[in-house]
Amino acid sequence: MPREVKMKEPDQYPDQLTHNVIGAVIEAHRTLGPGFLESVYEESLCVELKLRNLAFERQRIISVDYKGHAVGENRVDVLVE
Repeated sequence: MPREVKMKEPDQYPDQLTHNVIGAVIEAHRTLGPGFLESVYEESLCVELKLRNLAFERQRIISVDYKGHAVGENRVDVLVE
């Protein structure tokens, strides 16, 4: 007879964080409307993230890996928690 495996409930935090970030993006875009430069939307998103008490970093440089080899760097606009 096969052994019963108890499944652990997944952590809800990633889903909640994703929901909050997407909500912040939608709120910033809805409030401003279309037609602005990316920098304006980024700044507005950062204001919205602060209002939602979410920790974030702007313009963080990350290493780009290709099959285990560092091949360059890139910049992330906004990195949340």
